[in-house]
Amino acid sequence: MPTEDDVTNVRVRTLEQIVTRGQVWSRMADKYGVANPVPPWRSSLDGMCDALDREGTVLPLLTRRLEEDRLSNEVYKTLPFPENQLVALAHSLIARNVIDEAALAERMEAVRARLEGDEE
Repeated sequence: MPTEDDVTNVRVRTLEQIVTRGQVWSRMADKYGVANPVPPWRSSLDGMCDALDREGTVLPLLTRRLEEDRLSNEVYKTLPFPENQLVALAHSLIARNVIDEAALAERMEAVRARLEGDEE
């Protein structure tokens, strides 16, 4: 199992693109005329963290929190909260081969296409 240091050294290009593009909720909400300051994915993020914390086998609570803090402060420091928390969690799970980066990129592209009206 990777250590905290190993995880922060793993490059995740899909997540780096989020930083480069400045994909944050405040920009997206402005672009699409959404007044709610809370991202719609926030409750899913909270639920995922709670489930991981309860299960404790994939990413133990203390490890998850330490990695989240370190990734948020070192790798994703230009993203605001809660985006940095979401991206840090995805980064940890990709580094541990729990989720596949290519599958995540594909899913993100599908969501982007729906948002931009490119998909029926």
